[in-house]
Amino acid sequence: MSLPPGEDPVVAAAFGTARRIGLDRLLGPAGNRCRDLILGLLVGRILEPASKLATARTLCPATATSSLGETLGLGEVDEDELYTALDWLLERQSAIEAALAKRHLTNGTLVLYDVSSSYMEGRCCPLAKRGYSRDGRKGTLQIIYGLLCAPDGCPVAIEVFDGNTGDPMTLATQVEKLRQRFHLDHVVLVGDRGMITQARITEDIKSAGLDWITALRAPAIKALLESGALQLSLFDQRDMASITAPDFPGERLVVCRNPDLAAERTRKREDLLAATERDLARIRAAVTRKRQPLRGTAEIALAVGAVRNKHKMAKHFETDITDAAFSFARKTNEIAAEAATDGVYVVRTSLPEEVIDDTETVRSYKSLSLVERAFRCIKTVDLHVRPVYHWLADRVRAHVFLCMLAYYLEWHMRQRLAPMLFDDTDKKAAEALRVSVVAKAQRSPAAVTKQTTGLTDDGLPVHSFQTLLADLATVARNTIITAITPNYPLTVFTSPTPIQRKAFDLLGVTV
Repeated sequence: MSLPPGEDPVVAAAFGTARRIGLDRLLGPAGNRCRDLILGLLVGRILEPASKLATARTLCPATATSSLGETLGLGEVDEDELYTALDWLLERQSAIEAALAKRHLTNGTLVLYDVSSSYMEGRCCPLAKRGYSRDGRKGTLQIIYGLLCAPDGCPVAIEVFDGNTGDPMTLATQVEKLRQRFHLDHVVLVGDRGMITQARITEDIKSAGLDWITALRAPAIKALLESGALQLSLFDQRDMASITAPDFPGERLVVCRNPDLAAERTRKREDLLAATERDLARIRAAVTRKRQPLRGTAEIALAVGAVRNKHKMAKHFETDITDAAFSFARKTNEIAAEAATDGVYVVRTSLPEEVIDDTETVRSYKSLSLVERAFRCIKTVDLHVRPVYHWLADRVRAHVFLCMLAYYLEWHMRQRLAPMLFDDTDKKAAEALRVSVVAKAQRSPAAVTKQTTGLTDDGLPVHSFQTLLADLATVARNTIITAITPNYPLTVFTSPTPIQRKAFDLLGVTV
């Protein structure tokens, strides 16, 4: 794609990708101002995430820092227009998501689903509630949103929920969306063990005629061990086995044990046990000291209660408290029983082995990491969905949907720019190095070389997505007006560096 006159190369790179994947047509017809404003918001969030007010200033000719507004012919823009455009976008969300589903999902395919949360600013949004914060912001109001992705991690749909909504309670609307809005009669829903619970399988997934891949929670694994359905001797010579159990009729359970994960969990537990012992030992020392010792059952119990579960290890200690004494000891049998299941996890599926074997079942469950990567990009690394400053519920929904569409554009840009990024472009070679699907994923030799040397195959520096965009933005556009031809300005671009030229070539932009 040749660079239009007066258009910044980095803007052309993003818009060129949007046009190539048909995102502009997906949003609405050409000539629609709301559509052009949304395109400006999408590209602006990729190039420089900012508030709607800051973006309006970027788009206005008098305060523009790029050709973003000029490229779209927006003229003067204020934040109220951007809010109107967000309202317009929300009205089209269902149609846009249906079009994305038609592109990326088919009957029988895997559908990845996970949820995350983001904290809110202000206290007026009806969606903002107190709940489990994945941002680590205890005491703040938040929203929950669930993201549906294709098997390759490409985002398809997103939905916002109240901040106190439990993960499993978001699943019913996703099943209905797949069946009613996307017209998919049969897909395989992949979700984590906290999402696809037995209740949701019974009430939502089975009744809709869908299949699923998820995992068992720790109490269910313990019950399998106690019933004898799961024998740890299975892992004497292998790390994966398929079993059935009466409690899971019509299902296949793929039991896995990762020795590296087991060693790490054993190390971490020992560290936490030792830390808890140090805290309890200080209280015992306070009780036994000669000068002003800690006395009284209630007082000692208060001190023990303050530190007992600080490291979540209270269940592994016995304590004995009297008016003038305090002692504690590890519950060695319980600790040993828990350690026996270190590194063990169980993937459950309704699909028979003839349809998908054990290896592919585990690999499909682990592909949820692609949704987690999407959340990282949307929340922190690239697009900065948080903090959310909107107060109206529909504006919050539109803002989150806008960020999902921006990630959709970024995802496609990343596919083309992968040779210049730290991304692994040789997945087959990486998979060949992996001794088992249960083991930790490996990077291909080419990716390791990129990471260790910091250079691509042709000797150019490797970039992250954001640093590469920042590098492309240094290509300057100069408008030259001479005294001889004052009415005929001349636009000249600085010569691209080899890095910039390669990136433009990969994106199909001719500078």
